Amino acid sequence: MNVRYRIELSQAERCELTAMLSKGKRAARKLKRAQILLAADAGRSDEEIARTLAVGGSTVYRTKRRFVEGNLERALSEDPRPGAERKLTGKEEALLVATACANPPEGRARWTLELLADAMVKLTEHESLSGETVRRRLAENGLKPWRKDMWCIPRVDGEYVARMEDVLDLYAEAPDPKRPVVCFDESPVQLIGEVRQPIPAEPGQLERYDYEYRRNGTVNLFVCIDVHRPWRKVKVTERRAAEDYAQCMRELTDVHYPDAESIRVVQDNLSIHSAGALYEAFAPAEARRILRRLEFHYTPKHASWLNMVEIEIGVLASQCLDRRIESHAGLAAEIAAWEKQRNAVRARVHWQFTTEKARAKMSRAYPRPTTLARRQGVKNSVPRY
Repeated sequence: MNVRYRIELSQAERCELTAMLSKGKRAARKLKRAQILLAADAGRSDEEIARTLAVGGSTVYRTKRRFVEGNLERALSEDPRPGAERKLTGKEEALLVATACANPPEGRARWTLELLADAMVKLTEHESLSGETVRRRLAENGLKPWRKDMWCIPRVDGEYVARMEDVLDLYAEAPDPKRPVVCFDESPVQLIGEVRQPIPAEPGQLERYDYEYRRNGTVNLFVCIDVHRPWRKVKVTERRAAEDYAQCMRELTDVHYPDAESIRVVQDNLSIHSAGALYEAFAPAEARRILRRLEFHYTPKHASWLNMVEIEIGVLASQCLDRRIESHAGLAAEIAAWEKQRNAVRARVHWQFTTEKARAKMSRAYPRPTTLARRQGVKNSVPRY
């Protein structure tokens, strides 16, 4: 091959190419072009470069030409490749998206790639359409019609906002030992026993356990944490009844916070989370004595995320309960050990969401003031964007 382009690198270009090859963190094609340029700069012929680097003569020729006609960056890179023409036009792609968001055919729970491809063939002039083409166009629009999430969709009204801001203000208060804030909730746990003894892990082999297991019933966990100090308590009970809830409330007042004037309890709207539960469990005088020292604050419906104890229950599930535990006694012992260790290291939930952030981020969901209030000059303090 006749040499038409002569390569003369500057010292800076040689250093850049040498550093690129020494690191080796570039695409293989770019590294190969760097080797071609350095070899050409050293005076080697095109035939020798092609033979030494195991590339075609045309590759050597193009790389040298792009350097001479352009610059180093152009010689190392390559022109974008046009690729195959898109099979769906803009209108057809919009039709595909609309179809994927519509109800699936009768008798089918959801759309699949094959169903969508067949539907597009019927709705357009295409004789055939692959599932991969459908998948790529849906992926570009962030659609996966074969998947769906279950979600609690709250109704944000005045009651929702009032309860939310009440709880958030409690979290933001300065710690007061005489009026502690305690988040309370419960969680069921299934007791699962082994049918066959697991095989312990050893070097080069994971722990192995049999897919078959034995159901040993369920128990309930009552969990509470202090919002302003690193303390939590988990109580394992056979059931989740009003009597068990009442016992937990009495333990809060008499055992865990005997010197507190008022214990403010943040909880959800479960039916047993009420003052009436204490009257069902204790004599009227005893129930009244306990309730005088309790102050209940309820999270909005469908807003369990506002209860700080939900985070602690998630930590408990991942650190302690993510295994098979077959007995009530065994579960209680394991949870007690976890609780002791977590209290010892003074672990806490660091809550960041405040009333001010809620008003800024949820401003559009806040209810608007009534017409009468606007006429009276009462301004809504919620910023709207």
